[in-house]
Amino acid sequence: DTDRSRGLGDVYKRQNYSWISPRKLNDSITEGSFMKTLYLVTGAAGYLGGEVCRQLVERGLHGRALVLPGDKTAQYIPREIEQCEGDLCDTASLERFFSVAPDTETIVLHCASMVALGNERRELVMKVNVQGTQNIIDQCFAHPECKKLVYVGSTGAIQELPHGQRMKEPECFVPEESLGVYGQSKAMASQLVLDAAKAGLNACIVMPSGILGPGDAACGPVTSGLLMQMRGEVSVGLKGTFNLCDVRDLANGLFLAVEKGKEGESYILANEIVTYPEFAALTAQEGHCKKPLFYLPKGIANLAADILERQAKKSGKQPALTRYEIYNLARNNEYDSTKARRELGYTSRPYRETIRDEIEWMKQTHKI
Repeated sequence: DTDRSRGLGDVYKRQNYSWISPRKLNDSITEGSFMKTLYLVTGAAGYLGGEVCRQLVERGLHGRALVLPGDKTAQYIPREIEQCEGDLCDTASLERFFSVAPDTETIVLHCASMVALGNERRELVMKVNVQGTQNIIDQCFAHPECKKLVYVGSTGAIQELPHGQRMKEPECFVPEESLGVYGQSKAMASQLVLDAAKAGLNACIVMPSGILGPGDAACGPVTSGLLMQMRGEVSVGLKGTFNLCDVRDLANGLFLAVEKGKEGESYILANEIVTYPEFAALTAQEGHCKKPLFYLPKGIANLAADILERQAKKSGKQPALTRYEIYNLARNNEYDSTKARRELGYTSRPYRETIRDEIEWMKQTHKI
């Protein structure tokens, strides 16, 4: 049991997604050909990419993962997935990643990106997220055996609307309308994909609102927050909302996009919003732990973030709280995933189920 050996256990047996058979996935791309289909996954050692690889194995599909040299989280990629060391910014390594036997066609699932919680590392974020995506597009054009590209964008690339309005897929992406280097870089990269589709590349975009659920080996911000509450380290919370999707539902959304995603189209993969107090209460109930005693309003939280950011700048460490994180909680997080639900068959499970499974995963991997 490969998953159990990695501490994932029974959590992954409750997938709850609309199953797509390997034959149906392949036939939708190959139109009845007898060629082997290989799924090329970037960011395969990441939160979403790792789940994509696990679902490739569960579906009986063949995959190749692009991993950075020395990436320790690559150990969590299922052993059935071929690993290819490389870098989005190294075209020679991408050429090796894309090279396949004559009887093989490929589908690219571009999950890799560099996340920033503000404007830090701007040059590197732009290089990886924008130039890296252009390099992937160039390889897709250079390899006629590449039948489709599904790019993982972000709802952070969409212009924010006032509270009370649900945000939908834009016809084009304007970086200046996004706040922070991450959102701007994802807007630029998404537009590159749309432009490539207009030039003849079979490509579409999925845009997750946020990620939650089991399998976050690197322990990103949401998982870290859950861990802190489970350990009794969160006495103060922030007022605001989340829009988070189960990582298993997002990975399934990529496979749905492979099968049904239209060329040059974007699809929001979102959930219903949940307030921080509601989220913390669910965590307390499922994890049998304490919830925050009270929640800071935005103004006071920003003052605290200013102090913590100044201290972090002097120490060279990451601040415990940033203005950008506060903004993400206070902003409008209402995204409309009607298009993805209607055209792809995308579904999202309840927060309680996802939180329960992530806590179980934390226990199985001895994080708590």
